[in-house]
Amino acid sequence: MRVRVLGCSGAIAQGCRTTAFLLDDNALIDAGTGVGDLSLEEMLCIDHVLLTHAHLDHVAALPLMIDAVASGRLAAGVPPLQVHALPGTIEALRAHLFNDTIWPDFTAIPSAGSPLMRFVPFEIGDVLAIGHRRIEVLPAVHTVPAVGFAVAAGEAAPHWVFSGDTGRNPAFWARVNQLDVAHLVIETAFSDRETDLALRSLHLAPSLLAGELAQLAPSRRPLIHITHTKPAETALIIEELHRMDTQPRRDIRWLSAGQVFQL
Repeated sequence: MRVRVLGCSGAIAQGCRTTAFLLDDNALIDAGTGVGDLSLEEMLCIDHVLLTHAHLDHVAALPLMIDAVASGRLAAGVPPLQVHALPGTIEALRAHLFNDTIWPDFTAIPSAGSPLMRFVPFEIGDVLAIGHRRIEVLPAVHTVPAVGFAVAAGEAAPHWVFSGDTGRNPAFWARVNQLDVAHLVIETAFSDRETDLALRSLHLAPSLLAGELAQLAPSRRPLIHITHTKPAETALIIEELHRMDTQPRRDIRWLSAGQVFQL
């Protein structure tokens, strides 16, 4: 199984793309602006999109991608693009994005019986079988309904785990401690000087991240990859992370667009 990082920034700027990960060649986790770096041929291969939540930095490219590949998907006669999400996320996308005002409702184009896109609801704790992959829906704590994901190539395979956008989240760690995790991708959106903002918006800052990592069992030793930093705060967040003390010491790395995980 391959995971390719298309975008991992908390906002846009030159060289910064928002959250999107490509699983092998046919599934996305989130559809932020990083999707825009895919070719048309690569976008045509995508049959599944799994959304952590409805915020724009995680869904902005979804309507644009569907529009870009619509003629190709219709010509190929392939099934609808399946968009997997919490019911609350689906409700938000129907009301505020695919509403025939902001963007066409592709769940009814070219017809309701044979659309280009179909929403597929899931719940926290569900395990989705998409091709050879097992994708477990993990809890997140955010300002809107939100999840993370644990992805593995099979039942006995190690997991690639994504926290999604989340504040402090004991239920997430309780489940992660039960899994074989090779890579843990976790958000740290703000620096410690903006800890109050991180708390109000249910994100993490380095000091809050340290408290979260303290809940990771000492026997669990995944590589930890930091994502979703705000571009204006990135340099300071890196500095604060370098000073951060965790017990036991953790291998904490910086996530970058273009990075590829092989599991």
